[in-house]
Amino acid sequence: MDLDEVAQQFRVLGIDGKKCRSLAEAKALADRLVKERDKPFDRMKLALVFLNTPREMYTPVLRRWSVAGYPPLCGYAPYAAHVFTVEVFFQIALAANLISTERPSNRVDVAYLFYLPFCHVFVSSDRLHQRCAPAFLREDQDFLWGPDIKSELQRMNGHFDDLPDETKEKGIMAFAHCPPGDDGCLMVRLWDRHLPGWRVSLRRDDINEPVEDRNFAEQIGQFADATPLEPDQVDFDPHDTDSLTIQRFVAKRKGSWWQLPKALEVPDDK
Repeated sequence: MDLDEVAQQFRVLGIDGKKCRSLAEAKALADRLVKERDKPFDRMKLALVFLNTPREMYTPVLRRWSVAGYPPLCGYAPYAAHVFTVEVFFQIALAANLISTERPSNRVDVAYLFYLPFCHVFVSSDRLHQRCAPAFLREDQDFLWGPDIKSELQRMNGHFDDLPDETKEKGIMAFAHCPPGDDGCLMVRLWDRHLPGWRVSLRRDDINEPVEDRNFAEQIGQFADATPLEPDQVDFDPHDTDSLTIQRFVAKRKGSWWQLPKALEVPDDK
């Protein structure tokens, strides 16, 4: 990244990172730079620099953007706008000494914020993430401090480990398909917030009943055992199929837990 060019574009757009007094202000400045509509070409040029766009792609990118009517990047290319905002925020925070310039790892660590749009919960034990991630979260997202979730998982592991051996030998999905504990437990609160229908599924009487339609089970077996097609034999649209199988192999036991029932017979070649 050409930092001199970045500094020049910041000045053109009226951004002075050194006057920023908090990470919240840095995020507000970054949002303003990305979302406002004045000087659209200067903003797009800065975005292309921050996104490390090859120079030869500038013309086709700008041409397509012009055909769309020069919309703000946050509406035209939302994920590019998110990455751009993170990058601008980081540079402003560096200029204001809100993030240390003496730790090269900060550059790598801040890039993990690029994943934020795709998660319900962002978990990290990194102090930089703890300070910065909350500013980028949507209202339907949460940041969890790594040691807190580790402690909660240890609690859950202990709860299930206290079950009788005959229960554990049925496989974890027979007894660990939801978090244990009352409404005050961290994992229960997370499930209530991000998977609100999970309590309804627990009230289903047929949740653990075997499949009655044996023909359906046989069809699945036929799919799994069928000879895969070579690429040149595929004469249909893979994105518009009547059915699709994806085969995965799971170890019966992993660590101290039976992932599948202990009594389940598994062929030698599996």
